[in-house]
Amino acid sequence: MEGRVQSKINKLRRSMSLTGAIVTTAVGILLPVILSTTVGIIAIATGNGTEWTLFGVLVVSFAAAAIGGGVIVTVLLSKKHVIGRQQADFLANITHELRTPLTAIRMYAQTIEMGRLEGKPELLEQASKTILRETEWLESMIDQVLTWRAASRDMNILDKKMKPIKETVKHSVERFKRMVPDDEVEFTYELKSESTIYHDERAVHSIVINLLVNAYKYTGTLKKITLKLFDEGDNTLLTVKDNGIGIHESELHKIFDPFYRVDSRLRSKASGAGLGLAIVKHNAVLHDAEVSVKSEENAGTEFTVSFIKSINPEKK
Repeated sequence: MEGRVQSKINKLRRSMSLTGAIVTTAVGILLPVILSTTVGIIAIATGNGTEWTLFGVLVVSFAAAAIGGGVIVTVLLSKKHVIGRQQADFLANITHELRTPLTAIRMYAQTIEMGRLEGKPELLEQASKTILRETEWLESMIDQVLTWRAASRDMNILDKKMKPIKETVKHSVERFKRMVPDDEVEFTYELKSESTIYHDERAVHSIVINLLVNAYKYTGTLKKITLKLFDEGDNTLLTVKDNGIGIHESELHKIFDPFYRVDSRLRSKASGAGLGLAIVKHNAVLHDAEVSVKSEENAGTEFTVSFIKSINPEKK
């Protein structure tokens, strides 16, 4: 399987090598166009009679049409180049990220199978917890890919219900706690909202998990993550704050783009497909919620999702 994936990635990377084709196309069109335009202008400027003027106008018009065609071809080739790069990076990143929990699961399962933990209940418990934790990570990554696939094709089917959002967020918090070791992150949360929000549980769960996972990945060794849910006026606010590396101001408007990953010193350690925040934004829009971010380099980042307290549309 790994060989087939790598072959697919190599094929995509070869298809991305379009720089030479773009340059060749541009030069091949540009040179004749310049010469033709020059001939046309000379014909208009120096020619005697209507025939020469008409000839010059036709030549310049054809040259302009050629330029337009060349621009279209170049744009299409550039777009293919970008898409090919995104697909190759996505396959490489997701393959790497899936391999990590699979390796841990296999190692501990083989250790248990060989009987090396017999008579060692503490180690057996540790192995079992690790297997369950890595399984949670696998499920989270698969959910992320499937969610984005549905979102990119406008295939999201929401099951919105009037329900206290506190219950949904609490379920997400409990899942995140199962995904990370207790001694690896200082995770605190406050769920103070008593609002009933018309929402889809899976979509809101995806918002919470992706924000928490993003915070987890982009913090250093001493990880501190805080989640708060509270009511403020006509809104219910969900905030996730970390003590990570922060985001440069120039990148803030890009972080919700699909496949975009912050260029940072933690990037090599923070594996991922670059879809988490894009999914957060997409699911927030489906709930008429707004997502904002405040960040300071080397001081951390805080994401806020603002839900509007809604009235059950079924009773309108």
